[in-house]
Amino acid sequence: MAVSSSTNPMPVNDDVPTVCAVSLLAAALADVLHEGVGHAVLALFSGAQSGEISTVAWSSAYHSRLVAAGGTLVNLAAGLVFRLVLRGAKNFSAQTRYFLFTSLAFNLFVGTGYFFFSGVTNFGDWEEVIAPLHPHWMWRTLLVVVGIASYYGAILLVGSAMVRYVGVSLSESRRFRNLTFIPYFSAALLLGAGGLLNPVGIQLVWQSALPGAAGANCGLLWMRYYIPKRTVANWGSPGIGRSYRWIVAAAVVALVFIFVLGRGIPLHRQVTSEVMVPKRGLEPPLPCEN
Repeated sequence: MAVSSSTNPMPVNDDVPTVCAVSLLAAALADVLHEGVGHAVLALFSGAQSGEISTVAWSSAYHSRLVAAGGTLVNLAAGLVFRLVLRGAKNFSAQTRYFLFTSLAFNLFVGTGYFFFSGVTNFGDWEEVIAPLHPHWMWRTLLVVVGIASYYGAILLVGSAMVRYVGVSLSESRRFRNLTFIPYFSAALLLGAGGLLNPVGIQLVWQSALPGAAGANCGLLWMRYYIPKRTVANWGSPGIGRSYRWIVAAAVVALVFIFVLGRGIPLHRQVTSEVMVPKRGLEPPLPCEN
């Protein structure tokens, strides 16, 4: 029997546990890049003797505008790196390509969203960056404008990457929704849980962890409406199949993220024979939030 060439193709199915696992790993990585590399490592290399890192903040008696800006800048740089790698990932597995995509999304959305967040709320890393600048209202307004413009650019970049390199066309509305909604809620759950035990205070959960996850990453929920209609896939996608390696890795990383990093890990640049002053001494540490 002859089959018409207009027959609809079979729908592509993605394994939900694997999609969730990949999303958790990407969310944890973006958070560690922000707090660990952007704040903690930069602070230790630029003058801090010690501090404490958690999932929601780097807390130290030493602080500077460069360290405050470091988390965002590292996220933006990482996002661009993931974009470059994703462009050449044709022969990678579907799971690896999706990991690169979610890492791209989380890093760019958090990086660009932070400008808008600090400008509107006058809180967080970029509030510290512009604190000595005057007139203050002008710099806050500039942060809002830069945040809106850069976030829109991130939406276009991430959305087009979803179609071109993950291989999900705009016509696959159910699949597109699954592969964007699942990482959004996975990240919000992980970062919210990771902030509950933080050593700075429970207030950072709703001041930093949840805005960083639920607020900054909200572009995943509506970016499909802004992707140019002419965008087409560079290669097809066989669907994200079940992978126990990704699932086990995500389970281990999530437990460490919540119960080890979430409680806070003290870091020291050097160890001397002198008696160390407790990091929570006379001068209270100022955290660099997510």
